[in-house]
Amino acid sequence: MITLKTPRQLAAMREAGRLAGQALQLAGSAVKPGVTTGEIDAIVYEFITKHGAKPSFLHYNGYPASACVSINNEVIHGIPGTRRILEGDIVSIDIGTILNGYQGDNAATFAAGDAGEDALSLMSATQQSLMEGIKAARAGGRLGDIGFAVQSYVESEGYSVVRQYVGHGIGEEMHEPPDVPNYGQRGRGTRLAAGMTIAIEPMVNAGSAGVRVLSDGWTVVTLDGSLSAHFEHTVAITDNGPVILTLP
Repeated sequence: MITLKTPRQLAAMREAGRLAGQALQLAGSAVKPGVTTGEIDAIVYEFITKHGAKPSFLHYNGYPASACVSINNEVIHGIPGTRRILEGDIVSIDIGTILNGYQGDNAATFAAGDAGEDALSLMSATQQSLMEGIKAARAGGRLGDIGFAVQSYVESEGYSVVRQYVGHGIGEEMHEPPDVPNYGQRGRGTRLAAGMTIAIEPMVNAGSAGVRVLSDGWTVVTLDGSLSAHFEHTVAITDNGPVILTLP
């Protein structure tokens, strides 16, 4: 069941979202050649807990870290560890926070040094597709409007939208109804209403849309080895338009 949040609940989610945005900003600033993914995870854990919150992902369904750190052809759910970031890598970081019982969830892709024009173009298109999806998240519209906005922009730029993984509702739980696909048909799907809170998160591949999960049971990679980028915000649907809750 989709829950509509009260003004009090939205205010609480704004606080959780702001902290998630700050943690993501801090993690992104640490993306440099030579830094390990585990060092980034430690930065995230320390920052979130220092502010009286909990990392949403830590131990969620057995996930062993506070952040997902995915490099190059890794789409999502990369487990932090001893891997060192190299010059030219692109690094997708996904972070969630739990503060006062409410969740914030966001992600972005960062370049380590000079990642090259192809990678930067993919990152830019993915980030813009997120903004197109957010603009379509309007009360009275349909869930398909969001997916259509993301998909049509991504494909107009010559890239592919991952379909096996989607965005989601969010609130007291990290994953709540409804699913929020990054593809769809305008005017189709669940009616959007003021008070809904959703995480919109395009995952975009430079090559084909196909993905697979590695033997660690978590890390999702592109089937063809092409680069992938990931951007996400938690968004509230209001009578005055969409409001991003994860701005730092």
